[in-house]
Amino acid sequence: MADLFRDSVAGQLLRYAFPGTLQYPEEKLEFKLPPGFQLSGLSSNTSERTLSGLEERKPDAAGPQSINGTSEGPTVYPDPDSSSPNSKAGVDSRSVENDEQPEPNVLKTNSDLEGTPSRAIKDEVTDTPIMPEESPDGIVLVDWYSPDDQENPQNWSNTKKNLVAAQIFTYTFAVYMGSSIYTSSIPDIQIVFGVSTTVASLGLSLYVLGYGVGPMLFSPLSEMPIVGRNPPYIVTFGLFVILSLPTALADNFAGLITLRFLQGFFGSPCLATGGASLGDMYPFVKLPYALAIWVVFASVGPALGPPISGFSVPALNWRWSLWEILIFSGPVFLVLFFFLPETSGDTILLKRAARLRKLTGNPKLSSQSEIKQAKMRVSKIIVEAAWRPYQIMFLDPAILFANVYTSLVYGIYYSFFEVFPIVYTGIYEFNLGETGLVFLTISVSNALAIVLYFTYLYLVFEPEIKAHGLKYPERRLIPAIYFSVLASVGLFLFGWTCRSDVHWIASAIGVVVFTVGIFIVIQCIFVYIPISYPQYAASLFAGNDLVRSAVAAAAILFSGPLFGNLGVVYGVTLLAWLTVGCVGGMFALYHYGARLRARSRFAVSE
Repeated sequence: MADLFRDSVAGQLLRYAFPGTLQYPEEKLEFKLPPGFQLSGLSSNTSERTLSGLEERKPDAAGPQSINGTSEGPTVYPDPDSSSPNSKAGVDSRSVENDEQPEPNVLKTNSDLEGTPSRAIKDEVTDTPIMPEESPDGIVLVDWYSPDDQENPQNWSNTKKNLVAAQIFTYTFAVYMGSSIYTSSIPDIQIVFGVSTTVASLGLSLYVLGYGVGPMLFSPLSEMPIVGRNPPYIVTFGLFVILSLPTALADNFAGLITLRFLQGFFGSPCLATGGASLGDMYPFVKLPYALAIWVVFASVGPALGPPISGFSVPALNWRWSLWEILIFSGPVFLVLFFFLPETSGDTILLKRAARLRKLTGNPKLSSQSEIKQAKMRVSKIIVEAAWRPYQIMFLDPAILFANVYTSLVYGIYYSFFEVFPIVYTGIYEFNLGETGLVFLTISVSNALAIVLYFTYLYLVFEPEIKAHGLKYPERRLIPAIYFSVLASVGLFLFGWTCRSDVHWIASAIGVVVFTVGIFIVIQCIFVYIPISYPQYAASLFAGNDLVRSAVAAAAILFSGPLFGNLGVVYGVTLLAWLTVGCVGGMFALYHYGARLRARSRFAVSE
């Protein structure tokens, strides 16, 4: 596990300060240059130790591909019986053609998806070298040395993968918890600053809006090979921790809500890019498990915020909820700083190419990511990331529905932070701490949902993928068709049992049913989108995050007046009927999704 520290930001800073420490394989004396780097391409001062590693080419098995040409996409393998103009018998070759080289291994049609062989998804690798090829102008492509190259995050041990994933999960939990932990302070903030409940709720609303806006900037940056995942994580989360101090000390309301927005903004990278980091490490059939756990931490974070601060704020003061953000996030930042490695394959290969150039003195050694990097412009990437998601959303009905549905249920979820005090404090006369404990029902919901979802993945999803490949993307929506009904049932149950003559547990069960339904529906949608729109998956997820966060931020502000004017029963019933409409939309998407994709210029074509 020493590699965790070496590849962390702390390890990289130590390497910079003390050259020669925490060495990579290419920097060690015993390193042997892998096969395929031609002698003709090396400089005359190449050391004898590097030349001693040159061997004859060996037969090779097919190496892994990515469904979207990046480390974020599902990992699949090509049919070993297929051939290509650049392939040589028995050799896994990688080619490069100057600046016009297309993205490698991009699946562009539904036929590509449906033709993915069953062996594509297995975790089987070999130690046969991957043989790079040389372009006409002498550029030699630096790739993984073999399909089981241990520097490739896909080949890390399960222990290392799980340790890295645990850091992403905890980071995500800390940021999401920071949103709702503020709610226990709202009554005191109203008194201290002389503002209404709706205005005091801006501290929650603007935080949520901030972590919707942030990914539009930070997600594109993390896709740049020269940047990678870690710098946006560490720099922004460091600022998040630093800002927690003045936020807890704020002595005027304008400063408080401004700092809350900045906290959400700088805490946002993990909320969109965290899934990409998991995709860097886990193969396609295992990725849904990791993503599901990540979503559990993302939804449990807001649910545990009120219980954490619900007892401390009355006992101490309203600032204590904000101090708790610093108390929790500070240690999490230190763990990330010292032990979170880079997971982007593009970034890892870019740095490997630089080390090999230094070792051999050959400037013609280059990674595919460096070629891609040379054509990137930061301004163009950010502008496209800000525009492309909305272009697709308004021109593609499938994406429009996915955004509408996820935004609706996300808004309803955050409306709970307004309606729970009305129900459990107002109707059932719970104190602030006891009302906070009701949010634990969401944790129970997630526990039930993940058991159900993992059962589906293990008994249906994995066997089907291994036996028949991906097939058509709409198959991933089958569980969502049934569980979308639970979202509506849960809301009706919650709304119509919030009465003093009905035990409070009945309404809490409604929350559980609703949360189980939306958890599985969103999981299915988040698998469906990258399969159908692989070229734009990163932009679409960032756009989806912004839209649903904006709706949630608005829901926090309008839900108070909504329930105040209509009452809890009719206010929740209105929301429930909206989800009923989405049940019909889910059926329509399943039955007509293929036709919609056939007409879309963004989805993969037939």
